[in-house]
Amino acid sequence: MTATDLSQLPPLREIISNHDLRAEKKLGQNFLLDLNLTDKIARAAGDLKDCTVFEIGPGPGGLTRSLLSTNVKKVIAIEYDPRAIKALQSLKECVGDRLELIHGDALNVDLCTLAEGPRAIVANLPYNIATPLLINWLKQLSQDHDSYRSMTLMFQKEVVQRITADISTKAYGRLSVLSQWLCNTRLSFDVPASAFSPPPKVTSSIAHFKPKNLQIDQKVNFSNLEKITAAAFGQRRKMIRSSLRDYNQCFEELGLNPKLRAENLTVEQFIDLARLV
Repeated sequence: MTATDLSQLPPLREIISNHDLRAEKKLGQNFLLDLNLTDKIARAAGDLKDCTVFEIGPGPGGLTRSLLSTNVKKVIAIEYDPRAIKALQSLKECVGDRLELIHGDALNVDLCTLAEGPRAIVANLPYNIATPLLINWLKQLSQDHDSYRSMTLMFQKEVVQRITADISTKAYGRLSVLSQWLCNTRLSFDVPASAFSPPPKVTSSIAHFKPKNLQIDQKVNFSNLEKITAAAFGQRRKMIRSSLRDYNQCFEELGLNPKLRAENLTVEQFIDLARLV
């Protein structure tokens, strides 16, 4: 059987039943069983030719199948649940070396050490670790924008709204600044709760990240920017003269009005503050 024969594999519901792969809430699992939808997610990632694609939490392997049906070089799937590793063996036998399965915690795995570039990430992320994973990958991009060609990730819709938010809006915050500093971001499409098994209580969305090639004056220490944005948006209702009182000496140099609130500062202004720290 070749990669083009994936339709001959057992239905995902049969895979789940055979391996007792019921979704576990404690693992943040919500399985996508509609292959038309997983195909749509794979298409949203754009051209993956010659890429090694990382998938986090493949579960029964719906999105994995869709990715392997494209022109990807290889899929490396990282799964914490040993039941899912067993459930994916039939897919592994089907495609051979184009699929690598790693049993482990994605929070503790440096993806860049697992494969040469170009790399991309396409994943229906477990809700309970989605934001920490994103922060880890953004930190890697701050050190090398070639770490990943792109990231196409599913989050709760409100998280994607924060990632893509415009300045001076309620959703604009720390994730907006960190994400938009390093990437061009967009909301690709929403995924209704009914598409999952079991259905979560929230709508999900696909976010696409295309890393920027930063200019010299746009490069700052990730930890500095993370610290400043955490302070600013941790007290977002306060003026920056209060929330960022430790950095008041920088305001005059940057021409910042100390009566502004965090949500009124542009990504560029946060970068300038991080550079002066």
